[in-house]
Amino acid sequence: MSRIYKALFTLLTITLMTAPVAAQELTGTLKKIKDTGVVKIGHRDASIPFSYLDDQQKPIGYGVDICLKIVDAIKAELKMPGVKVEFVPVTSQTRIPILSGGNIDMECGSTTNSVERQKQVAFAPTYFMTGTKLIVKKSSGIKGYDGLKGKTVVYTQGTTNERAMKAYNDEKKLGINFIPAKDHAESFLAVDTGRAAGFPMDDILLYSLRASAKNPADFEVVGEFLSDDPYGIMMRKDDPAFKKLVDNTVTGLYKSGEINKIYTKWFQSAIPPKGINLGFPMSDALKALVKNPSDQGVEACGKMKC
Repeated sequence: MSRIYKALFTLLTITLMTAPVAAQELTGTLKKIKDTGVVKIGHRDASIPFSYLDDQQKPIGYGVDICLKIVDAIKAELKMPGVKVEFVPVTSQTRIPILSGGNIDMECGSTTNSVERQKQVAFAPTYFMTGTKLIVKKSSGIKGYDGLKGKTVVYTQGTTNERAMKAYNDEKKLGINFIPAKDHAESFLAVDTGRAAGFPMDDILLYSLRASAKNPADFEVVGEFLSDDPYGIMMRKDDPAFKKLVDNTVTGLYKSGEINKIYTKWFQSAIPPKGINLGFPMSDALKALVKNPSDQGVEACGKMKC
């Protein structure tokens, strides 16, 4: 009897150490999604072509497509093909608080992975490389940052570009008058209407805004890169299981070459709603990151001293 009892006890111990433990291992964002049956994606309204609204007010873009690939991976991981997607609008100012507060599970837009932000959130491997430049009216005659001396500059609140431009202004003592805007569309409008002489922002977004303008030829993107801005999908900090799933999905797109199809779709093809083609080939910097993925962040003030 003692041998039988010992065998039963061993079998029970093994059982308790397998199935229950596996269930307990589900924590953080994955547990939240399993419990609710919903994955919440933060999106932008006007970050063309990364995350914006089409003419049906549906979130679309390069970042959105990649996030939907992550949703597919979540469904497979949880064995829940019925997981629903809920899109939640965010801005430059609200994206981190909304993510940290649990109201979204990841943010898919044009967010720079900075060392400062990594203190609050985590990032997937970089999926785009850009940097701060300046958009002005051609008629202004401004050819670079020094041409802004004593003029008014608009910035989108909560962006790394704001910090980079202000740091440059302080170092060069340009005496710029800064005015804030809630989003990129409002910032661009300030330049279009003459309220501001320039708008510093990631170059790809400036080219997108110019291409979408009523008279694109009226505007010019000028200046050297004032900062380096690697974009990454943002998620909550200290959630290794979810980060691993996201990272593996992104790097999987890189290894398979599927990222090239997604990139071509949004940067080298006609995109909705106006059918514009940005004609923006993949940079050497991004090609290098596709070959060797990295989630390394940059200093918030770019190439200037904070």
